[in-house]
This record gives sequence, structure tokens and C-alpha cells, in this order.
Amino acid sequence: MATLVLTAVGTVIGGPIGAAIGAVIGNQIDRAVFTPKGAKGPRLDSLAVQGSSYGADLPRLFGTMRVSGSVIWATDLKESTHKFGGKGKPKTTTYSYSASFAVALSARPVRAVHRIWADGALLRGAAGDWKTDLGAFRLHLGDEAQAVDPLIAAAEGIDATPAHRGLAYAVFEDMQLADYGNRIPSLSFEVEADDGSVSLATIAAILSDGDVGGEGGPTLGGYAASGDSLRGAIEGLATALPVSFADGPDGLHLANETGDPATIDAAELGAFAADAKAGAKLAIDRQASGTLNEALTIGYYDPALDYQVGSQSARREVSARRAGSIDLPAVVSASSARSIVEARLAREWAGRTSAQMALPWRHLDIETGAIVSVPGQSGRWRVTERAFESMALTVTAQRLPASSTDVLPASGGSGLSQPDLVQGPTTLALLDLPSLGDDPPTSPTLLIAAAGSSAGWRKAALTLSLDDGASWQALGGTAPPAVIGQAATLLASSGSALRDEANSVDIALLNDEMMLAGSDAIGTSATANLALLGDELIQFATAEQIGPRLFRLGGLLRGRRGSEWAMAGHAIGERFVLVDADTLLPWSLPLSVIGHDVRVSASGVGDTEPAEIAITFQARALRPPAPVAANATAMPDGSIAIAWTRRSRAGWDWLDDTDVPLAEEAERYQVTVLRSGGTTLAIATTGPSATISPAQFAGIGGSGALTIQIAQIGTTAASLPPATFTFSPGV
Repeated sequence: MATLVLTAVGTVIGGPIGAAIGAVIGNQIDRAVFTPKGAKGPRLDSLAVQGSSYGADLPRLFGTMRVSGSVIWATDLKESTHKFGGKGKPKTTTYSYSASFAVALSARPVRAVHRIWADGALLRGAAGDWKTDLGAFRLHLGDEAQAVDPLIAAAEGIDATPAHRGLAYAVFEDMQLADYGNRIPSLSFEVEADDGSVSLATIAAILSDGDVGGEGGPTLGGYAASGDSLRGAIEGLATALPVSFADGPDGLHLANETGDPATIDAAELGAFAADAKAGAKLAIDRQASGTLNEALTIGYYDPALDYQVGSQSARREVSARRAGSIDLPAVVSASSARSIVEARLAREWAGRTSAQMALPWRHLDIETGAIVSVPGQSGRWRVTERAFESMALTVTAQRLPASSTDVLPASGGSGLSQPDLVQGPTTLALLDLPSLGDDPPTSPTLLIAAAGSSAGWRKAALTLSLDDGASWQALGGTAPPAVIGQAATLLASSGSALRDEANSVDIALLNDEMMLAGSDAIGTSATANLALLGDELIQFATAEQIGPRLFRLGGLLRGRRGSEWAMAGHAIGERFVLVDADTLLPWSLPLSVIGHDVRVSASGVGDTEPAEIAITFQARALRPPAPVAANATAMPDGSIAIAWTRRSRAGWDWLDDTDVPLAEEAERYQVTVLRSGGTTLAIATTGPSATISPAQFAGIGGSGALTIQIAQIGTTAASLPPATFTFSPGV
């Protein structure tokens, strides 16, 4: 820097006086060297997307900042093939794509990377948790001991791969691109370069390798220094902040405006050397108010808005009609930005008054940026210019506003910050339900529900095994998160004909984002508030929240869709799943699976180990519900007449004066009669009745009551369990 060089030369030539003269000359040259003309300094931008331009300027980060970075290395897209189906199902081939690439973040070392956004959506949370399937991620901090990245070295060769020491960069390995249109998304990173906030003086000292001195200055939450020079790197800050830099015997430094002002005696005004040209002792100039701003607005990066651009304004009740704006390309809070713009506007109005003083040469130690008092004038004044000619010193100073350290309260507004919710582990539920629609299904279908114990859970990859885990096939991704929980209290048994107003059950849901609400529609809709509790399907009219994630369900309709058999088998801790078609993934299975175990595994980004669950699949949607109103009557001829009422897989809506549809190829039943110590009697029939003849009854043998089971034989499978009751002959 010219100032520093000339100051040093002046000291060598003429001691302290020579140093002061050198500083004055250096100040003039420095202004020419660091003229704003053609500069490329930082400016406020709304988080521009990452680039990959050759020779692009890389920022030097301070504090914590959100940056886009620059792609410095990338592979071609990698294609992967996935085949689904088999074992009686048509095969389908799908393709997925991934890419590996490196993004430069800072031209100086950093401490950590916290949140990461991809196409504006949160990809990684502050806790380091990933919101979607990513692949591998590595961060190189940029220290001088930094080793080469193994992936880049494997692709380019170890001898052709630089370690990029002094450059902080991130490497994504096989990042899955399906969520981003099979392209590398636009990424931005929350990077922590220094521990906590950083002062302007610290930034200037580091950028200048210690050549710019001074202490303090405004404290910033983060700053990305860029530009083609030191001036370019800090001019955006110096322009927006109420500070000034000054030249002195030791070089450029941040002016300290808080110390005691240098005193100038009125008797010294106009005192010159004998050969000096006379000038005005003191001249006061006051700028017209019409040329000043009545209001001033500052733009800045607001950490409370995920580092999006915030805005704060200051206004003075004056006659001016102008409004100005400034950009502060740094991270500050809303309150700090408010204080800065207030101080900046106050500085502009105080600085409308300037003073020019003629002083003797012995005041050459008054530097540009020094704080002085002006004889006969109130307040503190900052020296903005000084000239030394013919042993006469002319100093120009501007009035400073009254100092204030108050941080004004302010709000950055309510932005669209994305919730940073941890994904957490996956919870699975496998549902083998009766038919839920109007048209009965014709193939076995397993319903898969998934959710997370944390509210941030979104999806997981599923695999299925039909051979007890010996082999697995991919099913793709889960449906949207289901409402899953477990019973916190025991639900007592009840009837299924009327609403159960005597019993209630408390349900503890998986996470705080899940909710349950009552519904008046359960009396007219067979699907409103339908839920699986244990193995019983229920509907609930009321849902009262009685604690965090805890809901009390009442006004129950029990044993829905033929699940009366499960009403007496409840237990604390049993599963609860809200039956919502949008949150259930259906998967068709072969008929050969009926009666065998099916295993499903789920792996999400929050799972350290895959979640796995098994079910003995009975294809209940293919089975007619068990008959109802079964009874037996002893006839005078010694026979036993058995009768029942048929139900249907397609008959869940109220129908007036009409039998429910059969929904099967033919009407068939299997009646099974058992007796203690006797043999089993099986009767096949095509109508809702059967008769045990006296000879058949005698052939059963044994003693005690008869146990009678009635199952309707459907097109594919029979009722499970069958309708069961006991009958005592002769009673």
C-alpha cells in the first residue's frame, strides 16, 4: 500500500516529522490507488446460486455466513438400474441417477458446515442430520495440512489431484438426483469460519495480513469478503457502516471515534511559518438540507430468516424529501441493522457541517480520521482531509453525531424459514385389512404404513422378503407419513351393533406433529375416522388431547368391517394406525403367500439400522366377513336346524330394503361341528342354513355342548375367523 511505503520512507529520511509528511503524501496517493472507479467489491445479493465459472472469485468467509460456493470438480451422471416384480408379477425396470462433485466454499479455512439447502429446501439440519437420501459427504476445512480427497484422487489420479490447502470445500459422493430433476441442485451452505461474531477491525487485519490496524468497530455475525483488492473486499462494509479508516505513521487503521478528541487552541488558528501563504483561520460550511436523506433503508443478511435479505429503515422529521438506501453485505441481527441505519443517518445529518482550519506545521501528527475539537464549535469532529503546502497545514473536519451504544429493538419480519426437524428412526406397520372400497379386490394386497418418531421424518426406502429374509426385493419409497401410535390404556370389549359410549381408549402418537380430530360423520360414512387398534377396526367420534401426543378417543363404533373377532383381545401398547388411503402404500402379493410370513424392511436417512417387521399374511380383503346372527334349533325329529345371515365384502354401506351384494362367484358355506371327545362333522351348503340329521348327530359322539363354526367360502378364500357359537342339544 502506498501509505505504508511512504510512511516508512519518511521515517528513514526525516524522523517523526518526515514520517508525518510522508503520511500526508501517502494519503493522497492512497486515495488515487484505492479509488472506487472500476472496483469489484462485495454487494448484497439474495443468495445467488452456485456457479462453476473458470476463474470465479472465491469469498473469504468470516463468522457464520450462508454461501452458494462454486463447483470445482464433478463427474458425469451415473445411471443405476432397478428391477421390480417377479414371482408372478410383471417385471418393471426403473432408472435412477447420481453424481459426485466438489463445491468450494471459502478461500480461507473454516470450522464447520451446519445447514445445507438444495434448491431452497433444507437438505441437512443444524444437528448434521440429512433430510433425504444423500450418499456420502465430506468437508475439507482448508487447513495447511489438508490431504487430497480420495474420490477425486481415484477419478483423476493422485498426481493430478491438488490438496487445495487454504481452500475449504465440500465433496458429495453419489448424491441421488431424483428429487432434483436428475440434475445437480443449486446448493447453499451455512458455513462457520470463526467462532462466533467477528469485528470489522479483525476482518480488515486478516485481509491485509496485519497491515491494517485498529481495534473494535461494529461486530458482524458473518461476512464473505470478495473483490479484486483489499479496498474491494472491505469497501462495502466501510460504506454502509458508521466507521472510517485513516492513515497514520504506522499505516492504515480503523479510526477510533470513541476516545478523547485532540484539542486545538483557538490561538493556533491561522498560525503559519514565516514563508507560508496566509489563509482563512476557520471556515464553517453547512450543506443544504435538501441534498440530504430524510429516510434511509439498509439491506442486510438476516440469520433469523435463513440469511435471506432483510431490511430496516430510519427516518428524521426534517424538511428533506429524499430517501436513500445502502447495502450491508454482511450478517447482522434485525436490531443491529436498525441501530446501524439509525447511526448512519445521524452521521449523514451531523456531517452536513464541516470546518476547515489553518494550523501550524507542528499539528502534522493529526491524522486523517482523527477526532478533534473545533474552537468555538460544539461536539466532536472527524478529520476527513489535510493538506500540507509551504509549511502550512490545512485540516478539514466533519461534525460527528452524539455517540450512542443503544441497540434498538427491531424485527426482521416473518420469513419463510424452513423448519429444521430431525428425521429420526422409522416405524413400520403392516396392515392386512378387509376390503376398504366399494369394489372388492381380486388380488392379495398388503398395506404398508410408515412414519417417524421425530416430526421431521418424511420417507424411507422399502424392501420386501417372502422367504423369511433369504432374499429381498425393492418396493421403492413409502407413502406420506401415516398417523401411527400405540394404546396407552386398555380398551374393554363391547358390542358392534350400537355406538360404544361406555368405553374410551387413550392413544399415544409417535411425534408432536401428528394429530387426531373427532368427526360427526362416522354415523353415515364407513371410512370417516377409521383406525386399526390391535386387529380391530374402530371409528371414533371424539378425540380429546389430554397431553403431549396423547389423545382420548370416544364415541366408538366397534368391530368395523367384520373385525368383531378382535374386540376382546386388546392390550396396552398395541398398535394404532389411522386408516387413510393417502398414507398407505398398497403392494400386491401372489396367492401363494396367503398363510405365510411376509417381511418388510424400511431404511430412511434417520435410521442407523433398517426397521423391520413381519406379518402372517391372510389376505383378509379377499375373505368374506363371517356370517352373523347364527343360531341353532332342535327339531322335533331329532335334527338340528342351523341358520345365519350372510354378509359381504362389498356391503358396508347402509342399504334400505335390499340384501347386500354377494361379491363372490357363488354363495357357498362350510359348517363345522365339534364336540368334546367326539369327531368333527363338516357340512357344505349353498345357502344361509344347514341341518344336522339325527344320524349325523349320533355320529359326532362325545359329550357336552356342540361348537358350531360357519365360514363363507369366497372366490379366493374363506372367512377368517369363522362365526362361532355353542349349542347344547336338548336345551
